[in-house]
Amino acid sequence: MPETTHLVTADELERFPPDDHRYELVDGRIIPMSPVSFQHGKVVLQLGFLLSRYLQSRPVGVVVTEVGFTLAFGPDTVRAPDIAFIRNDRVPSPNARGFVTGPPDLAIEVLSPDDRPADVRAKVDEYLARGVALVVVIDPDQKTVRTHGPSAPPATLRAGEDRLDLSNVIPGFSCSLREIFE
Repeated sequence: MPETTHLVTADELERFPPDDHRYELVDGRIIPMSPVSFQHGKVVLQLGFLLSRYLQSRPVGVVVTEVGFTLAFGPDTVRAPDIAFIRNDRVPSPNARGFVTGPPDLAIEVLSPDDRPADVRAKVDEYLARGVALVVVIDPDQKTVRTHGPSAPPATLRAGEDRLDLSNVIPGFSCSLREIFE
């Protein structure tokens, strides 16, 4: 998709013809997303599986991958976290079309080798400013997890004995980092 010179809306982004790329929209500007690495995909699937399995017995919400969330209008911003959680009271209707309006309750981003630290920080700040209750950034190469909340300093967890505790967003959920990176 060629770089645009005019600001694109969320509706226009939805109507883009399918190609081999994924896109996000930041302040009306298209951001192409490259295909992910093997390790990235494996971590997304593993944590998504752990969350899905947990939510089967405690259905407090829904976990999704790469779903577009419209975080702002005029100019529009659409982000698609690698994994997102939405509480039941905020889940869109099954007949809803288009991107989800509003932020997820939890956004999880898995780093890719080409992610620039400044871009990741900007994305985390944007999620928190738009109402995401918890942002988790996973680094598969370093086997670390960094959690970001609106009212707490970031915390870095390391593979080994550390646990990822998401219970402030998904009541009762925690898992060892070893489970994510196995």
